[in-house]
Amino acid sequence: MQHRSMGNSDLTVSAIGFGCWEMGGTYGAFDDSEVIAAIHRAIDLGVTLFDTALIYGFTFNLDQPSGAGNSEVLLARALGQRRKEVQVVTKGGLPTRTGQPTGRDSRYQSIIDDCDTSLRNLQTDYIDLYLIHWPDVKVSIEEPMRALNDLVAAGKVRQIGVSNFSAAQLREARSYAPICTNQVGYNLFDRRWEREMFPTAEELGIGIMAYGPLAHGLLSGTFTPQTTFVETDWRSRGVIFGQALFKDENFGQNLAVVERLKAIAARKGISLPRLALAWVLANPLVSVALTGARNTAEIEDNVAALDIVLSDDERAEIDVIMRDAAGQVDAVPQ
Repeated sequence: MQHRSMGNSDLTVSAIGFGCWEMGGTYGAFDDSEVIAAIHRAIDLGVTLFDTALIYGFTFNLDQPSGAGNSEVLLARALGQRRKEVQVVTKGGLPTRTGQPTGRDSRYQSIIDDCDTSLRNLQTDYIDLYLIHWPDVKVSIEEPMRALNDLVAAGKVRQIGVSNFSAAQLREARSYAPICTNQVGYNLFDRRWEREMFPTAEELGIGIMAYGPLAHGLLSGTFTPQTTFVETDWRSRGVIFGQALFKDENFGQNLAVVERLKAIAARKGISLPRLALAWVLANPLVSVALTGARNTAEIEDNVAALDIVLSDDERAEIDVIMRDAAGQVDAVPQ
């Protein structure tokens, strides 16, 4: 396993991280026992970072919202006695309790309460890295940063960071707290953060946690024109963080792009997910690429991406192919 520093901090993480969004239950079907086996296999392969969030599992569109913490609970169950072998990352600041405002909630007490709930769900005394999940423009950035600082002082959290913060928000957050990371979406279909925020992160010595490196399944190579998503799968809306990648004719056009990427992978004798992950990991600002896995075969294939090197010619060929992607936008999600 390759390990990388989280920016300029003293936190070192595995370059491949295990993303636990899928384990919440709003990301398609999975089998608990197979996911648990995948988690143990990941640890055996040297994966040390496991990323979850209090919101993972929360049902947004049903009459009886529920499920917040499902991913955290399953992760705790899977880790068991191996908890101390890994770094657990979780996130708060989104409404999951009755009476909270709609949208986002980064008020001081909400962040404290979210963290306490996550500690209970995860059955742990501390969280290795705790993040504000999305910026809440209704409150001053100083307020959630003060909460993060107090969580560290209380011994509940060891390192702190943010997720989905713009360059300006990242700079302001860093002025109030020693955040070490910004977790953002980054993949071949989505390079918005690379343009908008990466230079600022590099200037501030902040590491990038890249989520969605397989474009939320699009770069798995398993989708067909007949692929559909059940209502409780967030991808059923077709719009992925502001990009209509899965909408109508865009979906078919993007599948054609994927087929051309598969040809490059085939020439190298690797899977498309390995190619996509190798591309993400080639960026020196990326500390860790977060990949979900529903079984041991998927995590084994993901980890193998660390052995892949893309030549300049291959990267140029990939860039040409990606010009034909559909449904993309320039603005980062906010």
